[in-house]
Amino acid sequence: MTELLQTPLHALHLRLGARMVPFAGYSMPVQYRAGVIAEHRHCRRAAALFDVSHMGQLRLVGTDAAAALETLVPVDVVDLGAGRQRYAFFTNASGGLLDDLMITRPQPGSAFGDLFVVVNAACKDADVRHLVTNIGHRCSVVTMPERALLALQGPQAAVALARLNAAVAQLVFMSGAEFDLAGAPCFVTRSGYTGEDGFEISVPVADAAALAEALLAQPEVEPAGLGARDTLRLEAGLCLYGHDIDERTSPVEAGLSWAIQKVRRPGGARAGGYPGAATIEGHLAGGAPCKRVGLVGLERVPVREGTPIVDAHGRKLGQVTSGTLAPSVDRPIAMAYLPVDHAQPQHEVYAEVRGKRLPMRVTPMPFNPHRYFRG
Repeated sequence: MTELLQTPLHALHLRLGARMVPFAGYSMPVQYRAGVIAEHRHCRRAAALFDVSHMGQLRLVGTDAAAALETLVPVDVVDLGAGRQRYAFFTNASGGLLDDLMITRPQPGSAFGDLFVVVNAACKDADVRHLVTNIGHRCSVVTMPERALLALQGPQAAVALARLNAAVAQLVFMSGAEFDLAGAPCFVTRSGYTGEDGFEISVPVADAAALAEALLAQPEVEPAGLGARDTLRLEAGLCLYGHDIDERTSPVEAGLSWAIQKVRRPGGARAGGYPGAATIEGHLAGGAPCKRVGLVGLERVPVREGTPIVDAHGRKLGQVTSGTLAPSVDRPIAMAYLPVDHAQPQHEVYAEVRGKRLPMRVTPMPFNPHRYFRG
C-alpha cells in the first residue's frame, strides 16, 4: 500500500469535520458534517466549494501546441479563441476513450502557456506520458504540481466570487482568464461538473487554504465533498471517467458526439488524423452498436453501478454505469449502455436488484436542467 497523497486543503478539511476517503491515490473529503444530501441541495440552491486539487493541471507551450494536440483528440483546438474553453477527450487506436479533459487557450503571453489543460486525477500520469510520447517533440508539456484547484459551484457562486474580484462576473460559460483573488494570482474558468453556474479556480498551493477560507467566509458558500459532486454530476447527465466512459467506449456510444466539431468530422477541413478516427467516423455515420442512456426508476429503489439491465424476457441488455437516488429529482436515476434498438426515449427496461426486476424508463438527459451562464 502506498501512502495516500494529500491536497493543500487537507488540514482545512479535517478542521471542517470532513470524512476522508481514498480516491485516485489521494485522501479526499467524501462529505462534511451536514452530509451528502444537504451539500447537494446547498449547491443547487446557493454555492458549494469543492476541493478538486487531485486533478491534473498542465500547460502546453509552443506555437504548434494546438495543431499538435489535435493529433490526439477529435476536437477543434486550432480554432479555439483566446480566453475560450473546450471539452475534449483522448482516444485510442480502437476509438475508445483514454480520458476526458478541459482545454483553455489563455491570452497570448500568459504564464499558463499556449494551452491550459485539466485532466482526471486517476489518469493524469498516463495522460502526461501520452502527451510527451506523441507530441513532446512539437511542444513542451509542463505539469503544474505547484497549483491547487478549487471548484465553486451553484446559482450564487458568481455573487460570492465577485466579492473577491468583481471582474470575474465578465466571464461566461466555457471562458477563462487570470484574476487576483484574495491576493493570489489565479486562472479562473466559468465551468464545472454540477450542471450549475460556477467556476474552477487554479491557485498557487501556498495560497489555496487562504482562498478557500475567504470563499467559505461568504454567506452563500458551504463546503461539499466527493459524495455530493457525484450526485450532482449524475443529475446533470455528465460522465465519470472509468465508470460511464473508458477505453472500450467510443465518444459516439457515450453520447459525446456534440463535442466533435464539424471541421473534425468527415468532409471537414481537418477531419481525422487522431487515434481511432476510422472507428469513430463509422459510429458517426450510424454504426455505433450501443448508446449511453438515462434511466429513471419507476419504483423508489436505488439502482447502483453494476446492476444488470434486462428486457421484459429477462435477456441481459447491459448494466448500470452510475446510479443513485437523486436528491433534486427525487427519483432513482441511472446511466447505462443499451443496444440502439432499446435506447429510444420512453422505452421500458428492467433493473435486476436482489432477485427482483425493477421497471426503469429510458429518458433524455440531463435529469436536472443545466443552468450555465451564457451571458
